[in-house]
Amino acid sequence: MFQYRQVLVRLRAGDTTREIARSGLMGRDKAGELRTLALSRGWLDAGAELPDDQAIAAALKPARRASSTVSAVEPFREVVLRWVQAGVQSRAIHAALRREHGFSGSYSAVVRMARSLRAAQPPEVTVRLSFAPAEAAQVDFGAGPVLMHPDGKPRRTWAFVMTLCHSRHQYVEFVWDQSSATWLGCHRRAFEWFDGVPERVIVDNAKCAIVKACRHDPLVQRAYAECAEGYGFRIEACPPHDPQKKGIVESGVKYLKGNFLPTRSFRDLADLNRQARDWVLLEAGERIHGTTREKPLTLFALERPLMRRLPPVAPDLGTWHSVVVHRDCHVQFARAYYSAPFALAGKTLWLRATDAAVALYQDYRHLYTHLRARRPGERMTNADHLPPDARAFYRHDRRWCHERALAIGPHCAQLIDHLLSDRIAERLRAAQSVIALAQRYGAQRVEAACQRAIAHDSPYYVTVKTMLATGADLAPIASVETPGGYQRTRFTRSAADLFSNAPATPTLQ
Repeated sequence: MFQYRQVLVRLRAGDTTREIARSGLMGRDKAGELRTLALSRGWLDAGAELPDDQAIAAALKPARRASSTVSAVEPFREVVLRWVQAGVQSRAIHAALRREHGFSGSYSAVVRMARSLRAAQPPEVTVRLSFAPAEAAQVDFGAGPVLMHPDGKPRRTWAFVMTLCHSRHQYVEFVWDQSSATWLGCHRRAFEWFDGVPERVIVDNAKCAIVKACRHDPLVQRAYAECAEGYGFRIEACPPHDPQKKGIVESGVKYLKGNFLPTRSFRDLADLNRQARDWVLLEAGERIHGTTREKPLTLFALERPLMRRLPPVAPDLGTWHSVVVHRDCHVQFARAYYSAPFALAGKTLWLRATDAAVALYQDYRHLYTHLRARRPGERMTNADHLPPDARAFYRHDRRWCHERALAIGPHCAQLIDHLLSDRIAERLRAAQSVIALAQRYGAQRVEAACQRAIAHDSPYYVTVKTMLATGADLAPIASVETPGGYQRTRFTRSAADLFSNAPATPTLQ
């Protein structure tokens, strides 16, 4: 419209259409049409004000289009517009037009139509988020280099990054996994690194933080909620499929991958984290940030006094897991086993694991706390959790058998010691059964039966039980005497006396 206003000004000044065409502002024919329009509207009256651009545009006729420039897709504009707004690709639109509407035009025509319709749609606009000092921090994971794991296999590392939204100061730690325990430990070390806690922590919808992603009511992990309660910050989960809400840490992860990881080599995970800390303090923290135009460490010096102080005692961070009590009265966690009351066999319990202990809960009611197992396969068992018969079985060990046998009598103790000292077969169950006979027959009869079994050189459970069942233990033990005819005679000698004076047998040298 500026060109038209300039032509109107020159027409008011008395310039002819030839002179205007010679100056290059507008052609003679077009200038003549504009003179005719201006005369009919009174725009050439020197006493009247020039019309504004909107009035000039409304008075001008729309340019005529040649028939060759009309798209073959024009009859289907409304249909194509509906598909474009639904996000359908141009190739699918072309196929649908041919299939449903008998369209015979080219694919390029559909592409041009779709491109013009998309350009006519209102653009997506956004608003840059600004944060006050100590107001918020954003957290995210990023892929790190592949290093040799302590188990001897190469494994991908992951970079945990927490960025303060105001100062852009970062905490970076490389870890082996993205588990809940690792997530909580990284938060603790990040707050200790900053020596403070922000008011909010903005996170993505990772499973270690959010159980169920939702735009309005996300479900937070129970362990992460305890961490937020202990340190005094609020959790803000980004809406699903909207990572722009935490663009600050996204840019921080991208900067870490592009500036720190290239051209560096790392021996192990400890060396990687040591170099990352030096990089944050000496390079990333001292650069002029592209958005704030300040050094992150300079702004952090102003932000740090405003952050929430760390609690005097660090919260006991633990992860929660759903476990099932198996038939052996144990639950399994991290390839170790922990006992639970036998009455809960088959039930689902909650397990809270920390670095030092494992606690079991039923419907938020505390049941028992075990020490954390130190190796896979280890069983942490409380005898009170076992059934009564199992408790009795474990309680009646070798020491118990020996003590009970001494209480019954010396012959019973001798028989029990003989059973338990067998080097071929395990006879603990037989010893327990011998002692159990005292409950039915009394200690005196069991002692007498053991004495008779030893005398007959048959110290076994079956012998003692048979004697008690038949009453053989009540009969006196007959004394065994050697008849006089078999006693030592006058001329009998022992083998040693017989061969004491025999000559030595010569041996070969």
